[in-house]
Amino acid sequence: MYIKKWVALPLMGVTALLLSGFNWNFGAGGCTEALELAKQLPGLQDETTRSMQEARIVELCPDGAAAQFVAGRQAERSGAVDAAVSAYRRALQDEPSFAVASGSLGVLYLQRGMLDEAAVELTKGVAGAPSPAFHKALGKVMLEKRIYPLALYHLGEAERQSPGDADVMIGLADVYQAQGELSRAEDEYRRALVAQPSSENASLGLAQLYLQKNEQDKALELLQKTAVSNPRSSRVHLLLADIYEKKGDTRQAEYERLLGGRKDATVVSSLTAPQPEGIVLGDQLASRGEVDRAAEAYRSVLKTLPGAVPPYERLGALYYKAGREGEAITAYREASYRQSDNPEVYYNLGLLYEKRGQLDEAVVSYKRAIEKRADFAEARLRLAEIRLARGNTSEAVEQYREFLKLKPESADIHLKLARILVQGKELPHAVESYQAVLQLAPDNPDAHRELAAVYRNQDQGDKAIQHYKRALELAKADVESRNALVTIYVKNKQYDDLVLLLQETAELGPDDPNNHYRLGLVYDFRKEYDSAIASYKQAVALKGDHARALHALGRVYMKTGRLAEAREALEAAKQADPNLVETSILLNNIRDDFNPTPRKAIKSKKSKSKKKVATKKRVTKKTTKKKTAAKKK
Repeated sequence: MYIKKWVALPLMGVTALLLSGFNWNFGAGGCTEALELAKQLPGLQDETTRSMQEARIVELCPDGAAAQFVAGRQAERSGAVDAAVSAYRRALQDEPSFAVASGSLGVLYLQRGMLDEAAVELTKGVAGAPSPAFHKALGKVMLEKRIYPLALYHLGEAERQSPGDADVMIGLADVYQAQGELSRAEDEYRRALVAQPSSENASLGLAQLYLQKNEQDKALELLQKTAVSNPRSSRVHLLLADIYEKKGDTRQAEYERLLGGRKDATVVSSLTAPQPEGIVLGDQLASRGEVDRAAEAYRSVLKTLPGAVPPYERLGALYYKAGREGEAITAYREASYRQSDNPEVYYNLGLLYEKRGQLDEAVVSYKRAIEKRADFAEARLRLAEIRLARGNTSEAVEQYREFLKLKPESADIHLKLARILVQGKELPHAVESYQAVLQLAPDNPDAHRELAAVYRNQDQGDKAIQHYKRALELAKADVESRNALVTIYVKNKQYDDLVLLLQETAELGPDDPNNHYRLGLVYDFRKEYDSAIASYKQAVALKGDHARALHALGRVYMKTGRLAEAREALEAAKQADPNLVETSILLNNIRDDFNPTPRKAIKSKKSKSKKKVATKKRVTKKTTKKKTAAKKK
């Protein structure tokens, strides 16, 4: 009697958990605390404190959103932007409202030039975690989109929270300049230079403002000073070249263009006949590690042939190998100015520039290396990496493909290209790249998992299952593949496979109560109530206040008519989590319908009341007859 009345509601609850957005993230103990700690990370300045907090987060919730966020921050610090973006995205898949992950992802999107995506993520970031970094990045996005009021608002918020940030002042100046408020723009550029005197961006912005106001001499004076503090800035040298050109000083203009890396600059023709003795002697000394004596030998050639190229090439290589980077750059640049035909000169120079963060100069050098040798695979790879980091995806893809034509055995680059193609939604090409990875490295779990996700996106469920299973064979702790398989099995109603998968999960993590709870849900849904009760009890044994397991246990007891045990479990669930609404509803149902009074007593009371009513009716009839007879008389 009671069982039928209560079956519908609990069954609907289990079905909803299985077929809706229930979070199947395994190993979630401590994840709430980990998320709270993760939210504090952007504000931590001390490296030791930050490292300890990151380690604590991973310990608390190794497979959760907070741990993915930590992985993203660590990848970002090491320069692995691709890995950082992927980690932040995985964090947001687990916790869509994770504001600091959204903001961090938005900053990387901005660096890549993905303005629309950056705007979405940064807006989420400032809504939940209004840090100055997120406001600053969102202000720059709005500046690029020419939405100047919003740009001013967000940059203003960033400045209010971080008043000494020269980058924010430059952003404000750029907005004012775009709006034609030149005096306010000049004030902000000057403030930025006070805060950071060597700021290349502030100097360039102010110089361009001077040119806009036809104050050419002021711009020239400023840029000349900037060139001293930023001697390798191609932007400064090229802007100087334009000013000298306008002033009629073509020779100086050509020289500045050369310093700026322009290929079409006129240079002094190089002499290609160095004295063999000096070069040979220098090579011999270099092979013995006598760097200074070798350098002296190479320079001896320049005394008689000052325009010769090989001595500078040798000097650059000598210093590069010795780790004397500044001297290597100087020598390589001299070789470059003299139009060296050696591609290694430009490649090594590019590496040195890239190491110093001078990416514009590095790009120019790598391109010149490729011009000298079209099959220079490493130069193409470095160029692709820079293009990708800057958001020029199409150019990056082009260079990666050229690299793979030259070195098709590079499984890691095939994998990187596949991920880029997935981001660009070029799924058929991405599949080809993943298949190339698996031909070269068939036991790569990442490739199997990511290819499975592509097949799943294309509604090719069987192929997706095949690769997810292979990923789990190679890495049993692969949470992402396990979660994806759970979702697919639930959607396809493959409950036998689902039970086996969750049983394996519980065996892999027997001390995690959530694993037993989830297995119980599936048994519950399949009406295997004894197995469900056993799983729920195991979850409660591991975590006495596991509210959902207690609730589910009480629900199964109700469905099987064990009302006293149901009430006990539900009371415990309510105590563990008073906010579980369904628990209160089920408890009220038990209180309304469960009457401990014996049925015989109820019948006895009913029969007595019926006799009283009948007796009263007979007495009333007799009295009425007597009154009627008296009236007739």
